Order: sequence, then C-alpha cells, then structure tokens
Amino acid sequence: MSERATREENVNVVWSGDWVAERLGVGLEGDGELRELLGLALRRNPKRAHLLVSNVLGKHVPQKPSVVYGAGYGLGERVRALLGEEEARRAVVLGYAETATGLGHAVADGLRDAPYLHSTRRPVAGVRQAGGFEEAHSHATSHLLLPEDPALLAQGADASTLVLVDDEFSTGNTVLNTIRALHELHPRDRYVIVALVDMRSPADRDRLTAFAAEIGARVDLVTRSTGTVTLPDGVLERGQALVAAQEAEQAGPFPEAAGHPAPVTRVGLDWPAGVPDGGRHGFTPAHRAALEAALPGMAERIAGALGDGARRGRVLVLGFEELMYAPLRLGTALEEALGAGTEVRYSTTTRSPVLAVDDPGYAIRTRLVFPAHDAPADGPGDRYAYNVAGAGFDAVVAVVDSTADTPELHAPEGLLARLAVHTGQVLLAVVPSYTPTPVQEPAVLPEPLRGPDFSSYAPEDVGWLLQDLSDTELEAPTEEREEAIQSGGAHYAESLPVEYQPSAEYQALFSAALETSAARIARAVGTVTETVLAERGPRPVLVSLARAGTPVGVLMRRWARHRHGLDLPHYAISIVRGRGIDATALRWLAAHHDPADVVFVDGWTGKGAITRELAAAITDFEASGGPAGFDPEIAVLADPGGCVRTYGTREDFLIPSACLNSTVSGLISRTVLRADLVGPNDFHGGKFYRELADSDVSGRFLDTVAARFDEVAGQVEAEAKELLAADRAPTWEGWAAVERISEEYGIHDVNLVKPGVGETTRVLLRRVPWKILAKRGAGADLTHIRLLAEQRGVPVEEVDDLPYSCVGLIHPRYTRGATGADGKAVKGA
Repeated sequence: MSERATREENVNVVWSGDWVAERLGVGLEGDGELRELLGLALRRNPKRAHLLVSNVLGKHVPQKPSVVYGAGYGLGERVRALLGEEEARRAVVLGYAETATGLGHAVADGLRDAPYLHSTRRPVAGVRQAGGFEEAHSHATSHLLLPEDPALLAQGADASTLVLVDDEFSTGNTVLNTIRALHELHPRDRYVIVALVDMRSPADRDRLTAFAAEIGARVDLVTRSTGTVTLPDGVLERGQALVAAQEAEQAGPFPEAAGHPAPVTRVGLDWPAGVPDGGRHGFTPAHRAALEAALPGMAERIAGALGDGARRGRVLVLGFEELMYAPLRLGTALEEALGAGTEVRYSTTTRSPVLAVDDPGYAIRTRLVFPAHDAPADGPGDRYAYNVAGAGFDAVVAVVDSTADTPELHAPEGLLARLAVHTGQVLLAVVPSYTPTPVQEPAVLPEPLRGPDFSSYAPEDVGWLLQDLSDTELEAPTEEREEAIQSGGAHYAESLPVEYQPSAEYQALFSAALETSAARIARAVGTVTETVLAERGPRPVLVSLARAGTPVGVLMRRWARHRHGLDLPHYAISIVRGRGIDATALRWLAAHHDPADVVFVDGWTGKGAITRELAAAITDFEASGGPAGFDPEIAVLADPGGCVRTYGTREDFLIPSACLNSTVSGLISRTVLRADLVGPNDFHGGKFYRELADSDVSGRFLDTVAARFDEVAGQVEAEAKELLAADRAPTWEGWAAVERISEEYGIHDVNLVKPGVGETTRVLLRRVPWKILAKRGAGADLTHIRLLAEQRGVPVEEVDDLPYSCVGLIHPRYTRGATGADGKAVKGA
C-alpha cells in the first residue's frame, strides 16, 4: 500500500468535514451515522458554497463497489417492504442526473421487479422528451426525461407508485417540483421519496406534509440517515472568498506524479446485446436479468487484463458522469472475481467544480481536471475526477460509453492521459451507448397559421409556424410565475403572463415614441435588410423569432418589396431559452425551402443568450439527423450587446414594439412549450388574443415606420455600404457587462440581468423587477421605462459607464413575502 494510503488509514478518525466547519462555522448535526456518511467541501457556485460529500455514493470519494451498491439496494429493499410485494412490482423508479443515477438504479434493483429511468442532461436524437425540470441550486440545472417507452411515466391510470431517488433530500425543492410537474400530467395516489440522507429544516418537513395534502396523494420518505446543516449568516460570501483564496494559494493545478505514464490498454467487455448502458431511456426487469447473467464474464475479462501488481494491490473502477450504474456493477463483479487479496474501489468523473484541499479534515483531497469528451450539449468545458491522484491505485479501469470514446478522451490533456501519471496501469472499457428506436417522422407536417384566422397581420405578412392554443388557459399572475420559475418548479415557457393592459398615459407614451422614432427605426430596418440582401441574397427566406422578431421581419419584408420589388417569404418560429428551437418547424422549413436561404431575424440583442441558444440548437438539430444547412446567424434591428454581425444599428434606443406585448405583435402571445400540449411532431404553441382587437396597434406600428422608407433611403444606402466594408465581428461587450453587473449587485445569475431598453421593458411588463439601472443622461428613450417603474414601485438607479441605456434587474430572491403579493418590489428587499 502507498505511503499516502497508509497515512489515510492512520488519520481516518478525523472527520472529513472539519476543515470547512472550522473555517466557516458550518454545522452538521444528526444521528450517529451521519458523519460517517458525509464530509464537507467547497465549490465555486453562486447559489450554494458548501457541498455535502457522500462516502457511500461513489461519486467524489472512491469506495468499495459492494458498499456503494449495498447502500442503494438496501434502500430499495426498505421501499419494497413499505409497499408490499404486489405494489413494489408495479412501481416505477426515477433517479436524478448526474449524481444519483447509480443510486436510483440500485434502489430499483432492491425493489426487484421495478423498471428504472433517470433524468439526463444529454439530449438524444429521435427520443421524445416526456418532461423536464430545473434544479435551482445546481451548477447545471436542466434535466430531461427521455424514456424510450412514453408509457413508462404515464402509468397513473393503474395507480402505480412513483419512487423518486436523490442522493440527499435538502430543501426538497427539486423532488417536489418533479412530482408536481408529473402529477399534473399523470396523477398517482402514491409517491415515495428515497435519499441517503434527509437534511431538511423543520419548515421544509412541514412543507412536504402540506404538499401531499395539496395534491391529494400519499408521499412517503425513506432515508438512511437524518440530520441538519446549519449555515451562519454570510456563509455564501465567506465561502466564495475562501475558495478564491485557496485557489490563489494553490496557484495552478496540482503537481503531476513523477515517473513515466502508465500504458493504456483497451479491454473488450462483450456487453450483452440489447441491454442499455443505464437508465437514461429506461431499464426493465428483462434488461436486469440479462445484465446479471453477463456480469461475471465481463469481470473475468477485466481481471485477465490486469497486471500482477494490480491483483495484489488497489484497483479503481472509474465511471463517467451519468454512467454510474454499469461501472458500479462491473466493480461489484470484479470484487468477487479478484477476491479478498485485491482492494477494489469505485467512483466516477463529474461535471461539478469543487475545491481540492489536501487535508485529512477535508472531503476532496485531490482533483484531476480534463476536457469534456462526449460533445456535451452545453459546449466544451472542464470535467473532474476527485481523490484519484495520490491515492495509490495500482490500476484504474476507466469505463465510458461509446458516445464518450472520442479523440478528446485520448488526447494528451484528456482523461486517460491524466490518469496514466497517477497509476501503474490504465484499462479502458467501453460500454455501447444505447440507441433507442427513433421517433417516426409524420407523413404530413403541420401547416403555418396566417391572419386573419391567427393574428391581425395580413396573411402575406407572415406564416406562423405555431399551433393555436387560443382556447387553452395558460395565463398566471406575474408573482406566481416568478416564484415558480426561480424555485425551479416551472420553466418560463410553460405558462404565459397576464397580458399587460396599458393605461391611457402609457398608450400616449407609445404614440409619442412611435412618431419620434419612426425614421430611426426605418433606417435600421433598411440597413439590416440591405445587408441581408447583399450577403444572403438574392431571395432570402426571413424567419423571425416569435414574437419580438416578428414585427421586424414584417418590416424587412416590406422594405424589400418597396425598394426592390421582392416578395420575400416570411415565417415566425419559436425558440425557448434552455429548451432550444422548434425542430418540427425547422423540418417544415427544410421541406419547403433551401435551409441555406433561411435568415433568422430578431428585434434586438440583450446579452446574447438567444444568439447562443440558436447556435447550439441548430448544432443539436443537425446532430440528431435533421436537415443540414441552416445558418444560425441572427439579423437584428439593434445590437447594443455586440452579439451579432448583421444589424441595423448598435445603438440602444427605444423600439416602440418593445413597449407593448401582443397588441403590437399581431395579437399573438409569446410562445409556449409544455409536454402535455406540444408533442414531438407538433409546432410549439401560441395564443391569438382576438378579444384585444380594440387595443391592437400592430398595423399602425408597421404603417408608421414604412411611411418613412423613402425619407431615409439615401442614409440607408450610405450606412449599408459602410457596414458591408466594416469589421462587424461580435464583441460580446454586453455579455461582459451583464456578468459584471450580476456580481456587483450580488445576483450571481446572469439570467436575472436583462440589458437594454427592450429587455428592461419586458422585465417591467412580465417579471418581478427588483430595480432598474439607467444610464445617466439617457433621456427620452427611457420615459416609458420610468413610467412603468413608477407604476410598479420599482426604484430607478442612475449609473455611469453603462454600455446600454438601461438594465432591468429581476428580483434575485423572489418570494411573494419578499416583494408583496401584488408583485411590487419592496425597498431594501
């Protein structure tokens, strides 16, 4: 055994949470086993500084596979006893990505006959999304539910129990939000929540009781240990400062081990055909039986590839992010194959950035950093393996799925190379990634909606690639939506805000702003249209991002017809932050037009979130087998954030179409994406507010701007020529400013910072605003902002050095108690 491992044996009486507890005053109290199960570490996370590190989960701390598997299996046996054999046989188990995927699977094994599914952060081509939710405190929040069999989660009719498994039950928000979302779609009589530790406060315990009564179902809780975490005031800020100080002191990565890198050898597993690599798309009792039968043979193949030194020493089976169960079961089988003479441990790599401190009183002693190697949907980034370096492993068996067996894995800075300098042998075992049966494309795609049946625009102005949800009740009060969105209980696209009805004073402001800015808007419309025609002509297909982009798309179409006699096609399509673009609408466009001719159009840029969202969505669409050739570049009227290269202006000025909602956008709502309303072959949804026809100014806005086209034609010609010759590369100045503001104002979430006149207006109309930052001397462009802020009781703060005219800050800690039930901000909150 290595000197490091021996030293750990001698200091195991030290609790692995002492280091954090002593420096930050974090307390961990509970039953006698709690400190054996948990240690503490720190992470750079704006929502929660501390990390509870499990000693039996197999994520951050290498542990015997039999101990890890036994912890989950034992919980599953307790659930089976609670439900009884008959009900346990009909239960469905749901685990949470990434940390609890293996734990949930082991719980399902303990129930013996229950099918298993875990949430995932990896979109998979051809698989219908059965749901999704946000995890409020996580570093990566979006979870997808992608069962191959859509009926797996739809078994409410026969009252089957849903068992939800997470590693810890802290506030309960994530689990309760999941139950609420699934219960609305498929109500059940009973739910069971399973966790290794229950760390809720008394208030959170009462909330679970109230929640069960609210939904009219029984909700049981099964945990191994119970306790509480006490956090002193200011612990988040102090924890962040401590992390920064430690990182500065460490001044770079941990030193690599001396000596030559170990050889890397690929070992064939002969994984059983038809058995999924895990529960991402569902794992049935039949899959379980086939895997159990194959495990001994696969373990023998791994054992045969190990050198003699490893057989007499320590072997680590290292899984990969969500791929926890397959390497865990290979580890348990390897324990049996090698016997008591070999010490086998198990852990996995992770997306979560955690500070490492080489101290016996700290749970994360060392950290290996390497690039992501599975082409993740959120782009490249660092991944981590903890407590591997310096742990004295004679061999490491790295287990990945075939999707992750990429050049990045084998690169000089990749995971295998990082492992090779810390062990005597590296084996690579690849589990084939399970490919579900793809969703069949419909024989006939839906057709666009047009006015006057859907929208007040003329039918030739725009075709809406949406489905009509006008008869569906989707509106919720602003304060209820904000609380649900920020708590992770709902995505903003699952409901609609109540349409703002402008006062006479505000309507007069809109009219004055329109008259004042019409020529300025006409110039920007002409400039961006001429740029598009020069670079993407001769007959581009305009596709506006509904709904802010749609008035701009109509105006660009009118400019092309007025100045050049061109009748350009124009459609409106839905894109949703965090969920991507409407893939059915893209398929429709590809079936009717050359994707290379499509030009996406939006109103303005804020910090550039939708610009990035569109680029990622087009990449995902093509990777999933969708038609290729769409250019993700967006053409916008105004680009104050410096996020695109095709724009009419980079000035941040008032675009009157931002002042109102549907009444300046053809009476169409913002778009809706909800699993129970939008199927895999449907367009996203939207509503036509026919009842607001008397307040509609959509046509007036278009006509007023178009009437100034001839007046500005000379200026447009000069500006377009100048722009086409200029360097228009995005500067992303706006994104940098948003990050700075987020930190300066203690928000720590860029999604709650909305820069620019247009985005600030949206904050005041649709969200719960906290305060408005106004550039000193911005003038008349902010008159309507000041009026709206006064009406909602929101303070306006004059600031210097702002790259935008104004910035809207959404309340960063919103509850109805913090802001008042009417949604108004409370001073000092």
